[in-house]
Amino acid sequence: MTSANQGPLAGVTVIDLTQFVLGPYATQILGDLGADVIKVEEPAGDRQRRHGKAPNSPTMGPLYVALGRNKRSVELDLKREAGQRALRKLVARGDIFIHNMRPDSIARLGFGYDAVKAIKPDIIYVEAMGYAPEGPYAGRQAFDDLIQAASGSFGLEEMVDPAAPFRPPASIIADKSSGLHAAIAALAALRHKERTGEGQYVCVPMLECFTSFIMTEHLYGETYVPPTGKFGHTTTITPHRKPLRTLDGWLMVQPAGRHQAAKFMELGGLPGAYESERFVSAATPKDKVNVYYEMMAEAAATKTTAEWMALTAEHSIPAMAANHAREVLDDPHLAATLFEERDLPGEGRYRAMRPPLRFEKTPTAIRRDPPELGADTAEVFAEFGIEAE
Repeated sequence: MTSANQGPLAGVTVIDLTQFVLGPYATQILGDLGADVIKVEEPAGDRQRRHGKAPNSPTMGPLYVALGRNKRSVELDLKREAGQRALRKLVARGDIFIHNMRPDSIARLGFGYDAVKAIKPDIIYVEAMGYAPEGPYAGRQAFDDLIQAASGSFGLEEMVDPAAPFRPPASIIADKSSGLHAAIAALAALRHKERTGEGQYVCVPMLECFTSFIMTEHLYGETYVPPTGKFGHTTTITPHRKPLRTLDGWLMVQPAGRHQAAKFMELGGLPGAYESERFVSAATPKDKVNVYYEMMAEAAATKTTAEWMALTAEHSIPAMAANHAREVLDDPHLAATLFEERDLPGEGRYRAMRPPLRFEKTPTAIRRDPPELGADTAEVFAEFGIEAE
């Protein structure tokens, strides 16, 4: 199923040789923005096609479907001359060439930067790799967990609770954040090309992208040399940074000032909390902080989450219902703005997430549902003047 809506990248052609999560996430963003993303797949297909179970097809797994919208699938065997010849014709009319193979692997296929530039001198060549080429890890294999291990993300929870397990957060966050970097890099290179007519090589090293993403706040006291304080952003790693239990669920409250906190506690049956004997008599600033959070918890427990959502909106107190992961599917706001059910040919109904960005003049949309392996090969060959072999 396609939509006629044209996003801000309408007219841009992306030749996409990516697999796993980083690259497909980046190219889906470009597709959401209106680019024509031609996903080149080996005969076995993107490895994520077999990740999880689909209703009917073994190549339409849920993780692939989550990363596959707004793309056209072309099946090519790049180990054969015919496949390489076809890809060269695609490259000749492309604007962006993006891959996340190891540099030596793409070079062996004949599509390193110099080879691609020889075909299309103004190509924007985006190469996502594990580690920047000038460092000692250059050339090593990279997957999300390996990058998270080196970045320090395994130890984030230890800064809150020393007994917390030393493990990655439960998300493929290194791949996805690096995918955002790749999409941003492609857009910046397009802007340069518009001004100068020049294409260029763009390197997206995962470890450097993800470490900068994680450490933006956590360098904190070690931002200066010598340090002016401790490592770790203090308000991020406080043990008090957690939702409050309500009568029937959880609520995250983040008062912007003392007056909002006082109003929340008043609404929860604790008027004049800051003037109470309990708070005033607390011996130290740390004791006062602990009493404050105790009173906030007691107030929260007096009402349901829905009641708090209404009251905090009425009194302009920053708060939000705290969902468990599965509960986001039932969140009324996300049901209205993000999730939608669509028909996927051959599979039935599926839950899609709409492109989250909003543009007034060039709206984003789901123009194409995730394609079957090679579903668009004939169409693309005809457009690009490639003979089927």
